[in-house]
Formats: sequence, structure tokens, C-alpha cells
Amino acid sequence: MAQDDLNRLTIDKKRYTPGGTGTRRPRIVAAVVLIALLLGLWTFISRRSVEVEVATVSLIYPSQTFSLLNASGYVVAQRKAAVSSKATGRLEWLGVEEGSVVRQGQLLARLENRDVAAAKGEASAAVSAAQDNLEQAGVEQKDAARALSRAKELIGQGIIAQADYDTAEARYQRAVAAVAAARANVRQAQSALKGADASLDYTLIRAPFDGVVLTKNADVGDIVSPLAAAANAKAAVVTMADMGSLQVEADVSEANLARVKVGQPCEILLDALPDVRFRGALYTIVPTADRSKGSVMVKVRFLDKDPRILPEMSAKVAFLERELRPGEGTPRVGLPPAAVLHRDGKDYVFKVVRDRAQLTPVALGGKLGDLVQVDSGVKAGDRIATKPLDKLRDGSRVKTAEK
Repeated sequence: MAQDDLNRLTIDKKRYTPGGTGTRRPRIVAAVVLIALLLGLWTFISRRSVEVEVATVSLIYPSQTFSLLNASGYVVAQRKAAVSSKATGRLEWLGVEEGSVVRQGQLLARLENRDVAAAKGEASAAVSAAQDNLEQAGVEQKDAARALSRAKELIGQGIIAQADYDTAEARYQRAVAAVAAARANVRQAQSALKGADASLDYTLIRAPFDGVVLTKNADVGDIVSPLAAAANAKAAVVTMADMGSLQVEADVSEANLARVKVGQPCEILLDALPDVRFRGALYTIVPTADRSKGSVMVKVRFLDKDPRILPEMSAKVAFLERELRPGEGTPRVGLPPAAVLHRDGKDYVFKVVRDRAQLTPVALGGKLGDLVQVDSGVKAGDRIATKPLDKLRDGSRVKTAEK
């Protein structure tokens, strides 16, 4: 038994000799630890976000690169009328509504006019009676003229007395005066008829020019009065404007007045139509200043007509250095030159999608002011990184600082 215990205390030399299994285990452990450290480092690097400055790809018009001055204003119709009647009466019929296109002289509305129509009928009858009286007086004049002619022959032959001749002559003179009076009565009756006709026409409200009805100010049954002095009376039936006379009225600072001139090409942008720009020209500079604003009003006319342009729309006007050339009215896509990465003879940008940077090839065009034109690769509204491009790789995680 004692001998067995002593044998157990014997050292196994093979276990600790070089190349034995006892030296392999620390190496394996060290390799595993190194791999874990490398994986952790790679995970840390891949998850670390690079802070980048970001810009937005914009849609730019070539005219913006040679614009001298910008001003804001409103679209105003130069021909506008609140259409009413010269007479006072109850509105009996209304034939238009908002948006109706009307022609000059077209009947828009009618007031109650039975009394005026009756007065016109009476005046017309008076004209007929006066013309009948004129015809009767003319017949009487002819008869008196024949009687006077016979009296002249008879008195020359000594057949009738001088008194008879004088009577025939007086009768002729009375007939001539009666014809003159009848003619005057006809003119008087015709003038009365014209007055009655005008009074009747005052109850018929017509369009003063070609245009579009903007607002309806009265309804059937309302009392219409040119002065609107009565309670609840309406001064105007409709308001209309000539859409061909639309111009933009804008205020230009007195300090910049020397930079604009009549006939200068302009570009008009309406807030209601942000994707469309209209060609314009400076029509007139109003010869007075507004002392409270320190500005002068200018009027810019539209060179392009569009039914979507409406009065009182808010507008911005760009006064251009020169006229637009063909093709310059089309918007272009532009981006900052700092966002372009040149690599292997090609151009790239880092497009930021969510929290990743995507290396995207682009085709560039010419300069657009401070920007560079992009023909393909990105579109307006895309976000792109501007710096630091040297720290980015395709797929890099980024956090953005908007520029």
C-alpha cells in the first residue's frame, strides 16, 4: 500500500516536455482572445457614426444666376369694375356667377322695369301721333299752296278781289307754320322716346368690357342703388376684371431704383404655382414714392398668358440682366461643388439615405452660379454629404448636421 502511494507522486515527464499537449492550450486561448478583440474592434468601428455636413440637391433656374434684383408684390387687374346700375330698383334677374366669362355689352342682370317699359311705350305712341300730325300738316300745306297759286292767276286776271288773295296767302303761311310746329313736335316726341329708352336701358346691367366675373355682390330680390344710401341696398351687382390686363405691382426700394428700367426683362414666380416661372417685362415705373416704405411701385406685365393666373395672387419678380435664351426657362438640378468626389477619373457623391452614406456616381454639367449642374445620378430633394468626404466609405454610418 505504501509503495502505491509513492508511485502516485511520480512526475510524468511527457506531460511537460516541449510539443506536448500542455503547451497548446495557452496558444489556443490567446488566439481566441485576439479574434474576439478584433471582432469587437471591427464592431466598434462599424457602429461608430461619422458626423457629416449635409446639403440638399436643389432645382435651380438658369435665370437665377443673372438676376439683378428681386421684389415682391401682387397680381392686379388694370381693368376692373364694380358693375352697377344708374337706376335704383329691385334686382329681378341675374344671369352670371363667379367665374363667368362675359363679352362687352353682354346682359348680366336686369332690374324690375315694368314702369319704365310702360313710359317707353307711351313715348313711342307720342312719336307716332306727332308723325301723324306732321303728315296732316303737310297735306294742309299742299292744299294751301294750290289755293294760293290759283288766287295768283285769278287776281292777275282781275277775277277775284285782293282780299280773297290775301286770305289764300294767309292760309298758306299758317300751313307752313303748322308743318314746322309738327316737325318740332316729332323731334320732341323722339327725344322723349330716347330718354325713356335710356331709362329702360339703365335697368339692364351690361358688361363694360370683355372679362371674367370675380364676385357676385347682389342676389335676386336685393335693392340695387348707384349710391347705396338706403339700408341694405347694394351698390354693385358684380365685380369683374379684364384678365388680359393682369400685371404684377411690386415695390422696389428707392436705393435700387437705378437698377431697373422700363422694358427690362423679368421673371415672375407665383406662390400659388411654385413650379412655373412666367416671362415678364417692366411695363411702367409709377412716378411717385411711398415715403412710409421708402419704395417706388413698378408694374410688370406678363408675356405669357395662363388661365391659372388670378388677381390678388402673391408674386415675386426677378429683374434680369438680360433676356432668357432658348432653353433657359427649364429648371436644372444643381449641387454644391464640395459634395463631388473625384475618383479614378469619375465623379461621385455620397447620398445620405437614413443613417447610411451611399456612394453614387453622377454625371456633371456646367456651372450654375455657385452650384454645379447634375445631368444624372441624383434628383432634386436628395440629401448629399459635403464633408468630410475623406472619412466616408460606401455604407458608412453617418449622423448629419444640416447645412
